[in-house]
Amino acid sequence: MQFPDPPGAWHSRSTFVFALVGAAVGLGNLWRFAYLLGSHGGTPFLLAYLAGLLLMAVPVVIAEVAIGSLGRTAPPMAWASSARRARLGAGWGAWGLLAAVTALAVLGYGAVVGGWSLTYAWHLARGTFAAASPRDVSGFLDGLLAAPFRMLAWQSLFLAAAIAVSAAGVRRGLGALAWVLVPSIMALFWLLIDFALAHGDLAAAQAFLFSTQPLDFHGDALLVAFGQALFTLGVGLGVGISYGSYAPSRLPLGRSVLAVAVFDFAAALAAGIAVFPVVFANNIAPDMGPGLLFVSLPYAFGNLREGDAYGMLFFLLVALAALGTAVALLEPAVATLCQRLRWRRWQGALAAGLAAWLLALAVAFSLVPGSPLAGLLPLLEQATTAWLIPLGALAAATFVGWCMDPAFLRRVLYREPDHFFRAWLLQLRFVAPLGLLIVWFWLAVSGS
Repeated sequence: MQFPDPPGAWHSRSTFVFALVGAAVGLGNLWRFAYLLGSHGGTPFLLAYLAGLLLMAVPVVIAEVAIGSLGRTAPPMAWASSARRARLGAGWGAWGLLAAVTALAVLGYGAVVGGWSLTYAWHLARGTFAAASPRDVSGFLDGLLAAPFRMLAWQSLFLAAAIAVSAAGVRRGLGALAWVLVPSIMALFWLLIDFALAHGDLAAAQAFLFSTQPLDFHGDALLVAFGQALFTLGVGLGVGISYGSYAPSRLPLGRSVLAVAVFDFAAALAAGIAVFPVVFANNIAPDMGPGLLFVSLPYAFGNLREGDAYGMLFFLLVALAALGTAVALLEPAVATLCQRLRWRRWQGALAAGLAAWLLALAVAFSLVPGSPLAGLLPLLEQATTAWLIPLGALAAATFVGWCMDPAFLRRVLYREPDHFFRAWLLQLRFVAPLGLLIVWFWLAVSGS
């Protein structure tokens, strides 16, 4: 069953896959996955993560892409259109609106980190961290957090780039970025891994990342693996729906999403191989999050021969990965504004970008010591990761799996083999919702 391509749709499967890859390869791959792998049992964690990715995340993304391919419009309208086909009320469109708002909220604090990555790339290129001590590097981050207008300048530059790409349109903006972004990320990974193998402590990194430590793998580790698998592909944010609406007809949607998951997994492993040999070469304890990215790594690169140049390349990689995610997070809101209000593309991009900029502004000022907005960043993270994202993903799994006619879904996924379709529908109906509920409850209770 073929559906007409909307104006501006991508012409090829490769562009669709590259665009989803650019959205998926984000900060979670670069500052979180490898540390979780090493500290939660190694191989058992890796197998649990793969199980969560294939049984929970991938089926939900396929469901979201199917909604977008059916509706050929922005997430709220695509949800409503699919609901009408299922003979349900148009109120289901509220889930698309919620996804667009959640995506903007995530971008609001992600833009701050994107601005930091540009800051560090600039200062590594200038040699700021050459032979720096740990205290010097920590002091640099403290100084950055105490200077909100300095942060604002860099995060504004980052958001301006994302807005410019979005305003350029689906083909000339999102599609063109995908073809620049993915090869650039691959090339930068290759250069950084080559540097890590030449100058890092490969044996220590291998022992940390790929050893089997069953005692470190327990109930919480399993939930951490499932949670990481859930968030790595950007489920529940409307990205799959938006990009699915631009997918060309005759596209094998399921296998395309599976290809994105494989690339995303490879990027997460590549990040660990590029980062941790450099960290261990400087006798630094492994870490994740801002501690790894903005303290350990600048110190490590700054104290290795040619480290400044490669450190600059690493933070350029972080900025590019964050840019791909930022453009994807803007898209649900941009498409909704343009199609609901009949705005031009640049108007929707500017309005959505301004909303994200205002939120990023508040986040930047909340990080200043003694700020009355203190606590805004963890509040946003908790609201999005522990509540809104799992809720949106569960809604998509429930709606597509249980409310839509399987015979009609089979016509949407007509390029997939019968066994693939049956396995996907089974996972979407039973495995994914159960996993989502468990992870959602765990995140809500633990506050992770």
